[in-house]
Amino acid sequence: MEQPPIDILLVEDNEDDILLTEEAFSEGKLVNIVHAVRDGEEALQYLRRQDRYADVSLPGLVLLDINMPKMNGLEVLEEIKKDPDIRHLPVVMLTTSEQENDIVTSYEFGACSYISKPVQLSDFREALRRFELYWALVARIPGTGK
Repeated sequence: MEQPPIDILLVEDNEDDILLTEEAFSEGKLVNIVHAVRDGEEALQYLRRQDRYADVSLPGLVLLDINMPKMNGLEVLEEIKKDPDIRHLPVVMLTTSEQENDIVTSYEFGACSYISKPVQLSDFREALRRFELYWALVARIPGTGK
C-alpha cells in the first residue's frame, strides 16, 4: 500500500537551507513541504492558526531549526509542547548545532528526533533522504491515521 505524502512545516531562517530541504524532499516524492516559515514567532502563529494562517491545516510533522531570530527553536519547541492543541505534533530538530546541551535540551523539551545538518550538500541530501524514508515508510504520525 502506497503511503500518502506527509505535510511538513519547515521552520528555518536560512533561505539556502529552505531551498536545499525542499529540493531534497521533492527528489524523493514521498514528502510535501506545506509551508516554510522563517522564525519562531511565525512558526507558532502557523501552528496555532493565527492571523494570516487561520485557514491552514496542521502539518503532520515540524522540522525545527535552533538558531533563529525572534524566538529560537528550543523556545518554540517548549511552547509547542505546552500547548494542548498542538503538543501532539512530532517535532524533529534539524539544525547545524552539535552542542550536547542543545541535543539534551531538545529531548527534554519533547523533540522526537535530532538531526545535525551536514555542511556538505551531498551529505545533507543523504541525511534528508534517510529521514524521509523513515518518516514516510516506517514512522506513524500521531493523530493523523497515517
